Amino acid sequence: MILPLEIENLRKKYEGSSVEAVRGISFDVKGGEIFGLLGPNGAGKTTIISTITTLEEPTSGHVKVFGVDVSKDPMFTKKQIGVVHQEIINSGFFDVEEILQFQSGYYGLRKNTERIHFLLSKLALYEHRNKKVKQLSGGMKRRLMIAKALVHNPKLILLDEPTAGVDIRLREDLWKFVQELRDEGMSILLTTHYLEEAEELCDRVGIINLGSLVCLGNTKEIIRQYTLKKIHIMLTQALPITIPSLVEVKGLNYSFVVPQSKPLGEFLSESGIPTNVIKDIQIEEGDLEEAFLKIVSNKEPQVSL
Repeated sequence: MILPLEIENLRKKYEGSSVEAVRGISFDVKGGEIFGLLGPNGAGKTTIISTITTLEEPTSGHVKVFGVDVSKDPMFTKKQIGVVHQEIINSGFFDVEEILQFQSGYYGLRKNTERIHFLLSKLALYEHRNKKVKQLSGGMKRRLMIAKALVHNPKLILLDEPTAGVDIRLREDLWKFVQELRDEGMSILLTTHYLEEAEELCDRVGIINLGSLVCLGNTKEIIRQYTLKKIHIMLTQALPITIPSLVEVKGLNYSFVVPQSKPLGEFLSESGIPTNVIKDIQIEEGDLEEAFLKIVSNKEPQVSL
C-alpha cells in the first residue's frame, strides 16, 4: 500500500552547525488521516516540513510522497501536496481571485474558476473575492493561504500553524473545514502549538523534542497512557480518608488522582467512602497538554503506542 507520506530515518545537519536539527526520525501519514506533528520551539518541526516540501535536502534518510522520493522527483512532490506556511505572505496589490488564478497557473490549471469559487465559498471569502489582499484582515489572509494550498486539489496538505493569531470563531470554522477535508479522503499533516487543537483534530500524533521522535501513536491512547484522571468528591460529612490517591482536601471537598483506566465504581469500592455520604462527584479527564508536558520532560523515546 502506497502511503501519502513516509519519513524514514531522516537526519538533517545544517552546514556550520555541530548539532543535528533532526536526528533519525521515522513516521508516516496514512490515507485519510490527520497526523499531528508536535513539539516545543526548536524541536525540528520546520526542518521536517522544509524537507518534505523540497526546500531543504536531508543529510541522510528518505522522505517519500506517494511512494516517490522527494529528492529524486521534486516536481511530482509539488503537484501532490499543498502547503499552508506559518508566516502570512502578503501579495497586497492583487485581488483575492487574481491570486488564486495565478496559483492555479503554477500547476498548469488555466480554467480553474469553478474550483476557486468553491474554495472561496467554503472559506467565507467569496464576497471578498474582488478585494485587494492588503484590504483583508489577518484572519481572511490566513483563509486565503489555505485556499491557495488547495487550489490544485492536492492529495496531501501540510498545515504549519494554520490557526496562529486567529480568533476563536475562525479557529473553529477552520477545524470544521479540516475535518471535512479528512472525511473526503485527504491526508493532512498538522503542526500546532495549540494542543487542544491537536487533541480535537488528530487521529495520531508524533511528538518530537530536540530533533528526536519521543512519542508516536493514537492521540487518545497517548492521553490515556500519560495522564491521570482527577476525581473530585463532595461529602456531607468529614471522613478520615488516608488512601494514597488522595491529593487535596478543602473542607468537605476531596480530590483524588487515579489511572485513566480505573472505573469509578472500582475506585469508590477501594476508597471505602460510603455512598450515602457522597453529595456530588465530578470527574476531570486528562488532556493532550498534560501528556505532552510529561513526554517532553522524559529523555527516553516512547514510540511503541
